[in-house]
This record gives sequence, C-alpha cells and structure tokens, in this order.
Amino acid sequence: MCFSSSDDSCGILYILKDSGILGAKPVNFSMEQNKQLSDAGDLLKDPSQYRRLVGRLIYLTITQPDIMYSVYMLSRFMHAPRKLHIEDVLHVLRYLKGALGQGLFFSSQNDMSLRDFCDSNWAGCPMTRRSTTGYCVFLGSSFVS
Repeated sequence: MCFSSSDDSCGILYILKDSGILGAKPVNFSMEQNKQLSDAGDLLKDPSQYRRLVGRLIYLTITQPDIMYSVYMLSRFMHAPRKLHIEDVLHVLRYLKGALGQGLFFSSQNDMSLRDFCDSNWAGCPMTRRSTTGYCVFLGSSFVS
C-alpha cells in the first residue's frame, strides 16, 4: 500500500502495473553486460509507449542511480525506437521490480564533506564513436548529483 505520492516503490509499482508486467519475474541486472544497442530491427508502429516508459525511467534515476546507464542507452533511441528496444525497457522494469525498497537514502545527519567520482569510456559507442562519461557527487553520505 502506498502512503504518499513521493514513495518510489509506489511509483515503480504503478509503472509496472501500467505497462502490464506487474506479474513478470524479476531479473538481477538492469542490462546485460557489454550489450550493444543498435538501429537494426523493425521500428515500433506506435513509439508513444516506449517514450512514456523511458520518460518515467528518467524520472526514477533521481533515486535509482543504478539504472542510469541503462536509461541513458535506451533514451538515445527516443526518435525511432525498435522492437528490441522496448524489450530492453521492459527488462529494466523487471529489474526494478526485484529492487523494490532499494534506492538512495538521504540522511539528515552528515559530515558536510564534498566528494566526487567520475568514469569515462573513450569512443565506446560502436555506432557514433562517442565517449560516455558519468559522475557522482556526495555531500557527506548523501548522493546529490
């Protein structure tokens, strides 16, 4: 039962129910390791469901940074999603089903020290040869960006 509209577990359950996979089996990872998404395959006849689900996943990355890379990869195909891409979105949702109750915790007491980390993949995209960079910033023990 959801007690507030800001509860992420409620949001995830709502998305699972809306997408019709509430009864699906959870998976352990949001995306297969070394998975390469491409422009190959049949286009979706109606890309609105794909765009709606990816938009919801983008919102969830605020408190679920573990799906950030998967959502980034999937959001690159918003203009022309393929049938394989919607399957990958549903895979991320199945991962979130298994990760209910997990996410970021923002403590009210911390030491106010600022720490940051970054990582990059130089020319890692096989299609565009673009680089991928990610970072995170902590204020004390709380993730802020």
